[in-house]
Amino acid sequence: MLNFIEGVMILRKRIALSWSGGKDSCQALDELVKQGYEIACLVTTAPKETGLTFAHGERIELIEAQARSLRIPVNIIHCSFDSYTDDFHREILKLKEIYQLDAIAFGDLYLNGHREWGEKLAEGAEIEALYPLWMKQEDAVGALSTFIDTGYQAIVIRTMHNQLPDNWLGKRVDKEFWKEIQKYDVCPMGESGEYHTFVFDGPLFHEKINVRTGSKIVQDYSTKLEVFLNN
Repeated sequence: MLNFIEGVMILRKRIALSWSGGKDSCQALDELVKQGYEIACLVTTAPKETGLTFAHGERIELIEAQARSLRIPVNIIHCSFDSYTDDFHREILKLKEIYQLDAIAFGDLYLNGHREWGEKLAEGAEIEALYPLWMKQEDAVGALSTFIDTGYQAIVIRTMHNQLPDNWLGKRVDKEFWKEIQKYDVCPMGESGEYHTFVFDGPLFHEKINVRTGSKIVQDYSTKLEVFLNN
């Protein structure tokens, strides 16, 4: 898309954003928009074996509801556990042509292994890798405060065993959450998977996503809160 500033033509970079449905990818979206990028599409991966998302194990319909509210198309990449990277790379090449992509962005904060993977993926597709939230580990507590202050609404939908008790499931990510999370020996942003969230409202959302919660499901390494659209 072309922008004109004081008579100068500026071509905005077209971005695909890796989208989990949680606060980190939402905060990355917010930052990219503020920086003037054009978000061409969201990208979410889902195992062929389950039909839920890879990132948080959410129902695809929840991700699609977010995309509708954000007015950004979402592309679900169905991957196999055994060929995740190859499947992702193949689909990104297709999306590059469809959306004329210049870059793919990720919401990772400070884990170098995650960044190296994304940069290698982007290099293979001959596009740029963007990490708009990249920070030092000690800055995570401030990043959580920024997310809350920006006005987004999110709830906790998964907690890792031995990191946070399962009574945190369903908690709102708010100022009280910010205070309480600092009492635990975890990353305040949950960068290592200590907890995951679902964002249902905020400045970039055109409509609030009405959801209801269900059972808590205990899995091998975490406990998951079922979330459904409340139609």
